[in-house]
Amino acid sequence: MNKPTSKAAIALLLVAGVLASASAQTTDWPTRAVTMVVPFPPGGPTDLIARVLAKQLTDQLGQTFVIDNKGGANGNIGGQAVASAKPDGYTALYNTSSLALSPSLYKDLSYNPQKDLVAVTTTAVVPLVLVVNNKLPVNTIQEFIAYAKKNPGKLAYGSSGNGNITHLGAFLLNQATGIDAVHVPYRGSSPAMTDLVGGQIQYDTNTLNDTVPFIRDKRVKALAVTSAARSPVLPDVPTVSETVLPGFEMGAWQGIVMPVGTDAAIVKKFNAEVLKALKTPSVLKQLEDQGAQALGSTPEEYRDYLASEVKRFAKIVKDAGVTLN
Repeated sequence: MNKPTSKAAIALLLVAGVLASASAQTTDWPTRAVTMVVPFPPGGPTDLIARVLAKQLTDQLGQTFVIDNKGGANGNIGGQAVASAKPDGYTALYNTSSLALSPSLYKDLSYNPQKDLVAVTTTAVVPLVLVVNNKLPVNTIQEFIAYAKKNPGKLAYGSSGNGNITHLGAFLLNQATGIDAVHVPYRGSSPAMTDLVGGQIQYDTNTLNDTVPFIRDKRVKALAVTSAARSPVLPDVPTVSETVLPGFEMGAWQGIVMPVGTDAAIVKKFNAEVLKALKTPSVLKQLEDQGAQALGSTPEEYRDYLASEVKRFAKIVKDAGVTLN
């Protein structure tokens, strides 16, 4: 005759059942719509790429990936919203390099990007491109640097805002080449490009996908891109690295993070699906058309990269003397 099952054995069986059920639920993720918060307005370079990936993920997983634009405060309104969201796997932040900039730019940041968010993967990087007003008497980056040095303090450069990657990209270029120029921050890239075309400012280091239409229409002159290699979108435009500053590289990188506490199995599955999406020919073509380059990483690689970028930008921001409230 079998011995009665002990209370301890029953408890273990119950625990095992609960764990098996939780594991099955995690494996089934997603069972409903997933919200990807884009911390910038619709139609911008971040939003456009996020929507490409959201559509592909929807096709792959059979559940809708919804884009929710929560712009403001250089990406921090959206970042805070996701950091404080329920870590159930149904809210994610489609972030940019602003996530690494904010800890140094803002004295009273309401969340900690490294402690309150968990990395999923990098997704893409959009290089910057140095463009100048058509009336500026230069046609190469070498001529531009020489001209700027002969006219210290007389040239003005625009950016999408104080502390934005477009601001710090130009700042680094100026610092490395000895250019003394006046920074004019704008509320977004569109007004900056409008003033560049009109001659109110003389140059800009804007994101490639925002700038290509202006270059193709010959409204501005492109002198160099900040990526490590030339962009397929502008194959005739050299890199800063190959012309004047070996090793120089700067870009507006993007990635996905989720609230800390999100199940590791969900993070792992989300990572795998994004990496799969980034290898899809239609996605690669759409990214290339926007001047973006696909990335992709493990969660651990993105976590470590974010930490290194926070450290790198801390020095850049300090050197630039920029602080935001």
